[in-house]
Amino acid sequence: MTNRERAMRILHYQPVDRMPAVHFGYWGELLTEWAAQGKIPKELAENNWDGSEKDRELDKLIGWDFNWQNTVGADNGLKPGFETKTLEVLPDGSRRVQSWTGVIERVKPGVTSIPSEDDYILKDREAFETLYRPKMQYSPERVNLEYFRHFNETRDWDRPVGLHLGSVLGSIRDMTSVIGMSYLLYDEDEDLFADIVDTYAEMQYQCVKAILETGAKFDFAHYWEDICFKNGPLLSPEMFDELCAKHYKKRNDLCRQYGVDVISLDCDGVTEKLLPTWFANGVNTMFPIEVGVWGDQFGPARKKFGKGMLGVGGMDKTALRKDKAAVDAEIERMKRLSAMGGFIPCPDHRLMPGTKFELVQYYAEEIKRIKP
Repeated sequence: MTNRERAMRILHYQPVDRMPAVHFGYWGELLTEWAAQGKIPKELAENNWDGSEKDRELDKLIGWDFNWQNTVGADNGLKPGFETKTLEVLPDGSRRVQSWTGVIERVKPGVTSIPSEDDYILKDREAFETLYRPKMQYSPERVNLEYFRHFNETRDWDRPVGLHLGSVLGSIRDMTSVIGMSYLLYDEDEDLFADIVDTYAEMQYQCVKAILETGAKFDFAHYWEDICFKNGPLLSPEMFDELCAKHYKKRNDLCRQYGVDVISLDCDGVTEKLLPTWFANGVNTMFPIEVGVWGDQFGPARKKFGKGMLGVGGMDKTALRKDKAAVDAEIERMKRLSAMGGFIPCPDHRLMPGTKFELVQYYAEEIKRIKP
């Protein structure tokens, strides 16, 4: 049985021989750390990204079956993006940098986590009409039609491959900053914000449509959002539903017309209050289901939505920084979630520095022993 068959059969409540060992990549710093420890060859720590040849070589070394974040799609961001440039160097050595989205970020030396947001360009109707709307238009150049016309001949049929659907709101949050989004939503111009969402969503829909019309076959479809944090969503669920529900439905209905019925969505943080909108409009797979300080999110979601709610993720990756007892406890929890069906264990985000190589190997091997 191939890993593709295992994964897709589990997500359709069909029997399989064993659970696949699935992951969601690594922080670059962890790979550098492992290379320095002599755990992996140095070359595997450099230019290693999801689904790359180096990622697959590392799978073999550790014992993973595949990386779930194995997706392809269109160039569906701002086109062209803004020039990335340093605007100011501050006395402490940090830099104010304009990103490709138009957000001004404060980049601190030696810090590799997400930069803080200092300012933003997309503040009003004029900025949207003159600087952003032209960059959000569909054009044939966004989709490599030749690649997708031959996709079925060249893709790896041993592992599931997803069609990346883009984002309805997460990428817009990247363009406005969290503060800017809040002002546009509540204090400035709700109609403008709805126009931004609608314009960006329509372009991405046209990209998805162009890809599917080539005949390329996908096992699942996938969104990236990241619009929640540890206390819940970054906007009210009611406003989120009003702005975004129709766009999820339109894109997801199109996917199902082409036989893609597993539709996953990556949103960090506590997602509970947004799940009703996603689920009612065709998203049916939670990923990566962060555990954080709040605990299990998949069990309550399954209880609420029933067997139609699928999951990939949910394993507390911090156990892999601790000891075998902590990993064993997570494996037992994964067994209980797997017994519900329609669930594939996976660390709940990229493995971070301090993760122990041998514990990852042990976890991957033990997950394969689970009989769904």
